[in-house]
Amino acid sequence: MADERSLVPAETIERHIFLVRGQKIMLDYDLAELYGVATKILNQAVKRNTKRFPGDFMFQLNFQEVRRLRSQSVTLKRGQHIKYRPYAFTEHGILMLSSVLNSERAVQVNIEIMRAFVKLRELIASNKELAKRLDDLEKKYDSQFKVVFDAIRELMTPPDPPPAPLPPKP
Repeated sequence: MADERSLVPAETIERHIFLVRGQKIMLDYDLAELYGVATKILNQAVKRNTKRFPGDFMFQLNFQEVRRLRSQSVTLKRGQHIKYRPYAFTEHGILMLSSVLNSERAVQVNIEIMRAFVKLRELIASNKELAKRLDDLEKKYDSQFKVVFDAIRELMTPPDPPPAPLPPKP
């Protein structure tokens, strides 16, 4: 059971989880804010421990991905330009951050972030179970309910993620 005295509300964490390159990620500056450190400090800690952050734990966004995220949410204040391409941390990378940011707050915030990722996985799994039940019901009832089943399926289907960007040309 989640501690009622959590440092960061689950809704705040969930707002900072994005889908990039088919993976759920959080950005370095959002994580730094949650941990209560400057982004520069977080990135320095990561750079001092690069062996702990392989490509499936952390990667740097390209400018196209940054623009896409910016258009989907308010990641930058209006009128400001990005000074660097942010780093994206996967769930495993975020877990690794607690070992390089060895503060009590980092540990507690990481626990809350892991709970948010687990909650997202449970929602996805329950959606799959709901789809299976819908299939079973559709087989059981005649075609007069097809329109209803199709409408429910459409509501359950998440929007397609944008296509992965092509790697930059050398």
